[in-house]
Amino acid sequence: MTPRGKIVIGALIVALLYFGINKLVSSGAVFKKADTQSVLLNSIELPTVAAGSRTNVVVPLAPLPGTTPAEKGTPVTWEIMAWNSQMAGMLANGGPRTTQSSSMAANGVDLQIVRQDDVAKMQADLVKNALDLQTNPETPGLIVSIMGDGLPAFSAVQSQLAKTGTGLQILPYSCGKSFGEDKLMGPQEWLDNPKAALGKTIACYLRDGDHNIALKWCADNGLKVNPDETTYDPEAVNFMAASDFLVAAEKYILGKPESRTKIVKGKNTGVKVDVVADGVATWTPGDVNIAKQKGGLVNIVSTKDYSNQMPNIMVTTKRWYDAHPTEVQGIMTALAVAGDQVKSHPEALERAADISAAVYGDQDKPGAYWLKYYKGVSEADRNGNVVELGGSKAFNFADNLTLFGLDNGGTNIYAAVYKTFGDVQSKLYPKELPTYVPLEQMLDLTILKKLQSQYKGKTIAPAETQQFADDDEIRRSVSKRAWNIEFNTGQSSFTPAAERQLSQLFDDLVVAGRLKVAVHGHTDNAGDPQRNQQLSEDRALAVEHWLEAKSASAFPAGRVQVYAHGATEPVASNSTPAGKAQNRRVEIVLGN
Repeated sequence: MTPRGKIVIGALIVALLYFGINKLVSSGAVFKKADTQSVLLNSIELPTVAAGSRTNVVVPLAPLPGTTPAEKGTPVTWEIMAWNSQMAGMLANGGPRTTQSSSMAANGVDLQIVRQDDVAKMQADLVKNALDLQTNPETPGLIVSIMGDGLPAFSAVQSQLAKTGTGLQILPYSCGKSFGEDKLMGPQEWLDNPKAALGKTIACYLRDGDHNIALKWCADNGLKVNPDETTYDPEAVNFMAASDFLVAAEKYILGKPESRTKIVKGKNTGVKVDVVADGVATWTPGDVNIAKQKGGLVNIVSTKDYSNQMPNIMVTTKRWYDAHPTEVQGIMTALAVAGDQVKSHPEALERAADISAAVYGDQDKPGAYWLKYYKGVSEADRNGNVVELGGSKAFNFADNLTLFGLDNGGTNIYAAVYKTFGDVQSKLYPKELPTYVPLEQMLDLTILKKLQSQYKGKTIAPAETQQFADDDEIRRSVSKRAWNIEFNTGQSSFTPAAERQLSQLFDDLVVAGRLKVAVHGHTDNAGDPQRNQQLSEDRALAVEHWLEAKSASAFPAGRVQVYAHGATEPVASNSTPAGKAQNRRVEIVLGN
């Protein structure tokens, strides 16, 4: 045969192989055969190289899902907000409805993704779905995704679900989290001096995740908060209610004043004042709209700082969850497969962004828009000032083990987040949220533990971890707060009463997982100055050791730094017992 003939035949063979393999993959036959057996194992277990070499930590690129609807599997509806933390879910599904060759289809699920930005509507839809399932068990199930720190307030729907004979149930798997895009934006002076926010007003959707960011920042900086959005307190941080996160941004952009009754020391003065939104708690594209349409605000604090605050939590009803364990495991498996792909391969992330655009339906926001702000960028606002916009992360299987405390000796991070913000909201809004559902009534980790045991001893893609350098000082302070942690007189040992304060401190610091922690010890002026200096150091060290002993995973080496000041920095007069008590304190500074 001539050389030219060999080339022609070779080209034909290559073409046949290319189109044949593509047809086979698009048919779903290859994925069905492999994935129905052990899709999680095949997709998240990492290949190893020859003995003595390092393990390959790069997950191989899997074929991207097709675009043709699968039209088979157990039907489920997933209501979501326009939020970039759902990239893994987008890729897992292949489109607004499950497509052929997607990991969701491989696990026998036919998922319809629907945008729903109204949390109250999500709650109502869950109640309706519970009623529909009661009369017809074949009704498609409903899952909704919310901000994890907002679940305590969301759990108020439990009383309505109880009337239908069921309750809330969490799917024990998160597809991702906010990592910067949810934030408090305010004037530069708030960043330089948090007390400058007193007497100012923040627009936000109340009793949800972005509101929580503002509340935590206020608490961490010792700022008084006015929980009544209909009044104005010049000595507190005030809030302006918005119907959703985009409307919150509009309130600042438009600058329309609201008439409020002025209160002083809790007393109604009868005086009317006009207030405008001085700052905003929002997320993408709210932050982008503020920067592009008006500007003037900077990031005060975000979920990049409070890095554990806002995982994407999926909830459904116990009625559907208990009746569909196979589908629940299938959804979790599909998300694990897609999470590794989104985290490891630009092609997979780009595809997920295109699917996001199709789901969210904003004509002016193509896939490239969601991709850009998923990664997070620094851009100049309308006034030429640079501001950070966007930022989210996808989770893989190991990230979920860390989130729910199933890694080696780990802390249930989500439990700390849930309690922290449940307590805050319940305290501020006793009428709207007199109590909230205990997490253990909604969260069962059995399926996640089952998957964990299935891959015990296997090499899986690692979770992201935060590294801290021992000698790296805090350069940007996010907050500073004095804690009244009681010590035995003249000693560095804790009193029994200190346990409550330490537990609250622990939960607060777990939420702010990316920030370094500086523990500053102070004493009153009683006794020898040198002895007081040593005592202040011993007490600060005692706090550090308590935190690290409670959770080595939440407080790795280098995260906590200790400083001793003795009696040199009093905050009150040492001439009275009350003043001395104020000076015997531990101050916690968070920053990076």
